[in-house]
Order: sequence, then C-alpha cells, then structure tokens
Amino acid sequence: MASRRQFLASGVPAFLQVTRRPKNILLMIADDLGLHTGAYGDPVANTPNLDRLAGEGIRFTSGFCTTASCSPSRSVLLTGLHNHANGQYGLAHSIHNFWMLPNIQPSTRLLKDAGYATAVIGKLHVNTPRGFGWDYDDQRDDRNVLSMAERARRFIQNCGSRPWYLHYGFGDPHRLGAGFGNDRKYPGVTPAVFNPESIRVPSFLPDNPEVRAELAEYYQAANRLDQGVGFMLDLLRETGQLDNTLIIFLSDNGIPFANAKTNLYDAATHLPLIIRSPAETRRGVVNNAMVSWTDIAPTILDWAGVKPPEYPLHGRSLLPVLEQENPQGWDTVFFSHTFHEVTMYYPMRGMRTRQFKYIRNIFPELEYPLATDLYSSRTWQSILRAGENALIGKRPVGLYLHRPYEELYDVTRDPDEVDNLAPDPAYESTLKQLRAETHEFRTRTHDPWTLIGFYRGEPPGDSPEERTVNQILGQRKPAVDERK
Repeated sequence: MASRRQFLASGVPAFLQVTRRPKNILLMIADDLGLHTGAYGDPVANTPNLDRLAGEGIRFTSGFCTTASCSPSRSVLLTGLHNHANGQYGLAHSIHNFWMLPNIQPSTRLLKDAGYATAVIGKLHVNTPRGFGWDYDDQRDDRNVLSMAERARRFIQNCGSRPWYLHYGFGDPHRLGAGFGNDRKYPGVTPAVFNPESIRVPSFLPDNPEVRAELAEYYQAANRLDQGVGFMLDLLRETGQLDNTLIIFLSDNGIPFANAKTNLYDAATHLPLIIRSPAETRRGVVNNAMVSWTDIAPTILDWAGVKPPEYPLHGRSLLPVLEQENPQGWDTVFFSHTFHEVTMYYPMRGMRTRQFKYIRNIFPELEYPLATDLYSSRTWQSILRAGENALIGKRPVGLYLHRPYEELYDVTRDPDEVDNLAPDPAYESTLKQLRAETHEFRTRTHDPWTLIGFYRGEPPGDSPEERTVNQILGQRKPAVDERK
C-alpha cells in the first residue's frame, strides 16, 4: 500500500485535466463525530484538515441532524425527508433490517438519471428497494482512509468530463468492538495518541477514569478521520477538481456516549457542518442559520440543477444563504426518532428554537433503551457501578432511563438540558406553542405516529397536542418547508 507521500506525488495524466467544468459533489459523512474539532473551538481535538476546510468554506454554527441514529440520519441526507416519512425508521444492517419506502427517490438516483456519475465509498448504511444508482459501489474498509482516497482517485479519473457525485462515508470515530479501532495499523496514517489526563470531559458526561480513557480513544479515531479528509482535499487539488466541486462535510449523529447518540439532546443532534462551494466570493464565513439535515439533499439537487421528486421535501437549499452570516427565517429545526436497533423502540418527536428545546416522548412508560455498544462501554459500566444515585453529567440515571411525557428546556441558560420546564406554570404558553408547532410539523410530514393517542385509547381530539394545535395555530395553511 502506498504511503501518503507516494499517494500525493502520484499525479494524473494530463489528458484528464479537462477544460470543461462539471459541477461535482462530494458529501463526506463522519460517523458519530460531535463538535470536537479545532474549527468548533475544541482545544483538545487535532483536526487540522477540517480546520483548513472551514477556513476555505462556510462553517455553520447551528447544524442539526434530525435523529441521532446512523441509518435513519443518513436516510434523511439522501432523501430530504424525515425518517418517519421515508421509512428508514431504524438501522439498515443485519437483523434490524429497516428499509426506505418503495416510492422514495434517493437524490443519488435523481442525479444518476440526470447524467451524473455516482459512487459510494465507505459507509452507506441505508436500504432502498429502488436502488441508489451507483456507478461505483465500494463500501469496504471505511476506516482505511488512504485506501478510500485511492479508490476515490480511480472513480474521479474514470469520470472524465462527466459530472460526479461521491458519497464518502467514514467509519470513524464510531466504536469498534471494545474500543474505537485504534488497536491496529492503518496505511499512511500517523496515529495521534491523546493523554486521558489532558482530556476535557464534556459537561454531559461524568468525569472518571473510564470516561477519560474512552474519550482519548474517541479523539484518536477522530484524528484518523481528519487525515482522511486531508487525503481527499489533496486529491481534489491534484486532479484539478477542487474549484468545481461542492464539498459538504458533516456527521450523522453525536458522539457514542450516554446523553448523546440516540437522544434528541444537543449533545446528540448539534453537529459540525462545513460547506466549501466554488461559487463562494468569501472564504472562512461563519453562518449562524439553524440548519437541518433535511436541507442537504435539496442543496445538492439545487447545485446540480436537478429537479427534485414530485412529492415535497422537508428541507430547502442552503445555496441562497451560504455566505450570509445571519440569514432571516432560519431559526427552527425539527426532530424525529423512532428506533436505533430493532429492539430499541422509543419514538420521540420535537423541535428546537434559538432558546428552547421541546421533546415529546410518545411512550414515556417505556424505559429508555441503550444501544448495544453504548451499554457495553466502559463509560456506561462505570455509571452502573456508581449505583442508583449516579449522575450522567448533571442528569440522574433514573431520569435518563425514565422520562416524562414532555420535556422543555431553555437551552440558553441550561445547555445540558436537565431542568425540565414543562411542569412549570411560568412556561405554559411556551410549552403550548412548541407542542402545537411540533404537532403541526408531524401532521404536515405525515408522521405515522401522529395518531398514536387514538391507539392508546384516547378519544379523538383529546391528546394534549390536539387540544391546543387549533387554538395556537388556527387554520394556518402549512408551508412546504418545515420552518417559519
């Protein structure tokens, strides 16, 4: 296997340096990466390539996935629809075996039909009966970042002057077995080892030796991901494709720790989003729009000039506001989570504004389930050993596992989302407003769980949502987009 130095020096034949400028698309997806990069202010992280990408593009401060679970989140990226509408309710692989609905048209199929060459390299983790339309499909070795870049080089060279879309799925920093995949060598990658004692433990986690050790492993895996980003950026420069390629980097969900992955708290949903567009007139822009992962597919289709499906998408293109620091009308995002693993049924819906987070736990009588890898982790086992009075950050374990019907948080003064304001009479009007907005969102996006109150024996119109939605919203005609 070539070293990184050899890889960068390999070059491409002169005849491939075409004069035509196709509008290419590179979507790079990290696996379980939170806001742990230098560009997002983390002093521990070692991510020079992502920091460089942010300096050359647009860094969004308020990017949010719609569900903090791998396959459902990735299905949103590929369709522009919340997973309760596209059918990818839970994980795609093995016994979980969730699939998108037959009528759903992935953006990759639309791009393919419009003349794009399409490829997936690394992790995909979504099922569709329609087919994605890949010209090149190589989902192996998603942590071998040098090999991934070499495969990407071959795909790009074979495209010639044809525009291409590359779906690039990293396996890092997802857990791997008992660790994070750091117990083996990766060609061309220089390991970055972190001292657990120097780790800054996030406030949503307990500070103990087990947590620190796992965070050190996580940061090392995130650095390997960053080196992979560097390989791809260098490849685009070498092949002359950098300045005609829309680059989007993001993560599917938050870090694989309690309070984060599979939850709807900010540690799970507030994620990095960096876009580099050849059409930019300014570099290093910081954009404060509240952006949803439902916006990614519309953005890609807009860039390619490809017509979206006949059915309405739940997001909108970011291209018109890319270089605006504080665009108007981008102040709300919505969430929808149903499954992670097939045994992890815990449907939640909600929304976030600049100040408040609202979560509706549809079956609060269920105990909140933990993903297999999170349950077996040293972090969770250390929490269990601490007993009934243990805290996960500032949240008691009992309140983590047994949740109320509704949660309401002022995220400006309570960023860890532990002081539930839903029972507080002082916040009754806010609760009613967000409850109604969430119900209207669910109705508009055809959430099958909207009528769950009927299944639970509640008479029509007697659920808290239905009692307030008409009062708050009146007869307002719903817009195609999910935000005001």
